[in-house]
Parts: sequence; C-alpha cells; structure tokens
Amino acid sequence: MAESDEWSTKANQAVQLSLIQPGEAASKELVTFHPAFTYPIFGDEETIFGYQGLNINIRFAAHDLQSNVEISWDRKFKTIGETKATDIKETLKPYLPETAFEKSSNFDTHIQSDTLAQDFKPPGKLTSTYTSKGSTFEIWTGELRDPVVERILRRMEIFVSFFIEGGTPIQTDGQDWTTERWKVFLLYEKLSTPPTPTASPYSFIGYATAYRYYLYNRTSPPTPPSTPPQRYLPSAKHTFKLSPSPEISPSSLPCRERISQFIILPPYQHSGHGTHLYHALYTTFVSDHLVREITVEDPSEAFDDLRDYCDFAHLHSNNTFAQIKLLTPPPSKKNKRIRISTLLDQSLLSTLRTRNKIAPRQFARLVEMYLLTQIPSHHRRTERLTRKGNSPDENDRAYYFWRLVVKQRLYKHNRDEMMQLDRLDRIDKLEEVLGIVEGDYLRLLRGVEGRRKKGLGSEVVEGVTNGDRDKDDADGEGEGKRERTKRKVIFEDEDADEEEERDERVPKKAKG
Repeated sequence: MAESDEWSTKANQAVQLSLIQPGEAASKELVTFHPAFTYPIFGDEETIFGYQGLNINIRFAAHDLQSNVEISWDRKFKTIGETKATDIKETLKPYLPETAFEKSSNFDTHIQSDTLAQDFKPPGKLTSTYTSKGSTFEIWTGELRDPVVERILRRMEIFVSFFIEGGTPIQTDGQDWTTERWKVFLLYEKLSTPPTPTASPYSFIGYATAYRYYLYNRTSPPTPPSTPPQRYLPSAKHTFKLSPSPEISPSSLPCRERISQFIILPPYQHSGHGTHLYHALYTTFVSDHLVREITVEDPSEAFDDLRDYCDFAHLHSNNTFAQIKLLTPPPSKKNKRIRISTLLDQSLLSTLRTRNKIAPRQFARLVEMYLLTQIPSHHRRTERLTRKGNSPDENDRAYYFWRLVVKQRLYKHNRDEMMQLDRLDRIDKLEEVLGIVEGDYLRLLRGVEGRRKKGLGSEVVEGVTNGDRDKDDADGEGEGKRERTKRKVIFEDEDADEEEERDERVPKKAKG
C-alpha cells in the first residue's frame, strides 16, 4: 500500500491547462489553471499510477484552441508482471485530437509563426458585445452543422470532462437532423492590440451549448367535419400515387430550447462573464418565435444560482414582477375557508410565464421569491402567525398566505412521497422543507442585492451562486472547489414541466 501511494499522483494537481499566445521571441502562457474533475479520464480515484514528479501540461492556442500535450516526470515505475505505469497518452487520446500528441516544438513553432491567426474570427454570428474592466468581450453564436463551429467544439470538449460533473461530449453521429438542433455560444475577449502583429486579437473565455427538441402542443381536439367522410372502394380502374411529403426541418418546428453545457474557464470566473453569456442565450431564445420554453439539462447548484439571478433580474427589469400581487384576503370572524389557488391570479401568471418562456417550476420559484421581498423582514416570523389568516396586520397575513402558496406547490409536486406519510408527519415535513426553501430564497436575494451593487443587475430588493459563498457570480459550473459527492436529498418539489420530467429526471436537491 505504501509503495502504491509512493507511485500515485493526484491527477487534478498533475494536469495543468493553459492558453497560449505568441510572444516577441517565443510563445507565452496567457492563463494557467487546473481541472476541477479528472475522474472521467483517470478513474474515480482521480489518481495516476506509476510516476513521481509527474506533470501533464495541456496547452491550447488561445484563439482557435488547437492543443498540445506535454508530459514529464522525474521517475517512472518499472513494469513488474502485469503492474505497470498508466499509459497517459493512450488515456488522453479519446479526449483530444491526434494532432495534440505531436512534438511540442512543432506546436510552439505553429503558435509563433501562424500568419493566419491575425485573420481569425470566432465562427458563427456576432451576438453581443460588452466591456468589463476596460476589456472588450464578444459572444458569437453558431450552429453545430457549421464545420468550423464543430471543429472548435471538438477541440474544447475535454473541458466538459474537466469542469462539468457527470458531463459527456455531444454525440451527433454525423446526422444532419441532429446537428441542426444544436447551437454553440462562444465567448471571447478581443484585444485592441494583439501581442504580436501576426497574432489573433481573440482569446477564449468560455462557451455554452443548447439543443432544441419538439414541443407537443396540447390543443383542443380537432373539429369534426360537417359531413361524414365517404367510404371509397378501390377498383381496378383506379391507381394510387402518393405525392412525396414535404421535408420538415427540426429548425422549423415549435420547440423547447435546453441549455446543455455551460463553462467559463476558472481564471475568468466571478467577473460577470457567466451573466453575460446566460443573457445572450436567453435573449436569443426569447426572440425566436419558434421557442416556447427555455429549460436546463441537469444543472449544477452553481448554475441553478446563476440562472435564478439572471431570470430574477430579467423579470424585474421588464416589469413582470410589478404585475404580480399576493391577493391577501381580509380578516374574517367566520374562519372562512380560503382556496389557495385564489391567492394569485393564475391566468395572469400563465400569460406572464409564457411570454417570458420560463419553465413552470422555475417561474413559480421566482414569483415566490419576489413576493417574499414584498413582506417586511420583521414580519417574516412564525411567532407572529398565532391568528393565522385573521391577523389584523396586513403584512402578517401576507406572510401566512405566502407560506400556504409555497406549501401547496411543494405538496403538489411531491404528492407521491407525501402520501406515504401520515397526516402529522406530512405537516412536519412540509414545515421543514418550507424553512429550507425560505432560507435559500433569502440567500439568493442577498446575492441579488450584491450583484446589483456590482452592476450585474438592475433589480432592487429588500433584503450567489456557489452555495453560500458571497462571490456574487456563479460562472461556469462552479463546482471545482467542492468535493465530488452526491447532493443531499431532503425533499424537493419536482419540476412541474411534465414533458421535461418524462424526458429526463433532474437529481433531487434540498431546494424549492
């Protein structure tokens, strides 16, 4: 065991990633960083056997992400029987193009002498431009069916294994109908003055992918014809010839857009880039008349937070929230039973949700979060609810009915689990989860306010991503500092989006 440890190296520390630019005399590193995960490549233990002083430097051209692998070590384990050192090149080959394993000197020469780099532009269409800390950034959008977009994507796919827990590269099998479904959003910094006259002004920051899938519209049954169809009996005199059906492209059908991968490289995280990239995706999809809804595929906790912040800011800035009120009934001596569904204008909520193309559960959470901000903090205490809905104080009543609204949603989306508990246990469980949900809302609202102060949102609340860290910006997957463990399961409301539930179950978290 001791000998094994002596020859084992932690892969996350041994692997070093860097973006390379040409310099005056030789190529230079722009940024250097380590992966968050290596278990998809080197196994669950994230260790590499057979080396001492091991370094694996995977270098990428900053503009087009051509790569090169440098491997060095102080000592290598001599094979004993079937026990031998890990073949690092063979292990990495499925994740990098063949050219990545050419001589490092060839890569350096290419970086330094590539005269085509000065004319490089990210593939696709320029979607948006923004400035931050005196630097200019551009977001380009392309489709996977574009060969240049696909080439760039294949070069960066190893980042999926390194930074998205459980992430897998996109599989299209070369079919046109599948590549048409995919969009790729590329985020680059554009330098006003390149490092050398022949260098590219562009350097890679991060990217996102999204794919569309057909949306089944639940409509009313078709109107039957006014006259019943006539039965037609074929005869030998008649021949049939079916006309060819028109070709239908997936890009011409009503759809949901699903965000699949979302990465900001670690050196550029917590600087607002994730917010800008998400905003580019959202505005692109909202402006597309074929897109009915925007969803996310198995989001990390950090991305959940980023999405909450951005969606909250959007609904505030377009005055969606201003139209929503909690319809708190007045005190009643008769203890009149209140239908919880009447506490909100359900028709209005449906209209607003559809207009903003936000998934049902996500929209409900954002509405609950906003309504909580409308209740003064000193009224958000259960000890003030002794008279429940009959409190003479309007804010106390609002808090009581707000709790009922949230509880009803939690109960509906966990009906099967709840029905396995007896009545008293159900009450206790709902109360427990409500406390968790409210606490998470308050954490998010503090982050919203922090982001507003940093200029990352215009919303103002009374009152980040990455758990309880106060970084105010969850760029990328944001899980690099966290051990790879299963998310804690307490009790969670499942997504109200039935189509999405049938298609893919999202891991449970202690979140509303």
